[in-house]
Amino acid sequence: MERAAVFDVDGTLVDTNHLHVVSWWEAFRQAGRQVPMHAVHRAVGLPGGDLVAHLLGDDRDEDQDAAISAGHKALYGQYFDRLPALPRAGELLRRLHGDGWAVVLATSAGGAELSALRRAIDADDAITATASADDVDAGKPAPEPVEHALELAGVPAERAVFVGDTVWDMRAGSRAGVRCVGVLCGGIPRADLEEAGADAVYADPEHLLSALDSSPLARPGG
Repeated sequence: MERAAVFDVDGTLVDTNHLHVVSWWEAFRQAGRQVPMHAVHRAVGLPGGDLVAHLLGDDRDEDQDAAISAGHKALYGQYFDRLPALPRAGELLRRLHGDGWAVVLATSAGGAELSALRRAIDADDAITATASADDVDAGKPAPEPVEHALELAGVPAERAVFVGDTVWDMRAGSRAGVRCVGVLCGGIPRADLEEAGADAVYADPEHLLSALDSSPLARPGG
């Protein structure tokens, strides 16, 4: 395969961002910390430890970090059997695979969570590889997750496109030297995605699929 289509998962292919928001909010509440949901939403997409640090600051009691992350993991895990894929997400991946793209997932999820997300997407036949946060030293917005995805695909940055829903995704893709496509289904405004590096923005996977031939993910050589 000559090109790689790298996809974030949460909020991009599966409609999970607000489930994460509620789970993080409750985990913070159980730890005695009141964090507004809108602030949590803006932080979704960061690795768990980075999200806690981002929201509570450097002067927080770091001894609480592990308990807060564990609380989020337990609360979010209650949704694993019913995570909803976004419209035509699996069809988009299969179309790209059929068009000659190596499809790689780049996600901070792992283990049972990643398995639940892949079940929701239901397109394993189209996925070449998966790069998780466990495989790199730094998560998004660092470029390492995207760079690792490109290594798995065996494709250089100039022949890759990264699709995501957060500013952290766009910054990671831009720093890795790939073209970035944003989707609005994660709840982040178009202007924020464009400012962070998005070359094009679509409503959701269904919109991107319908506009594929005029998008950065047009058929190779087409």
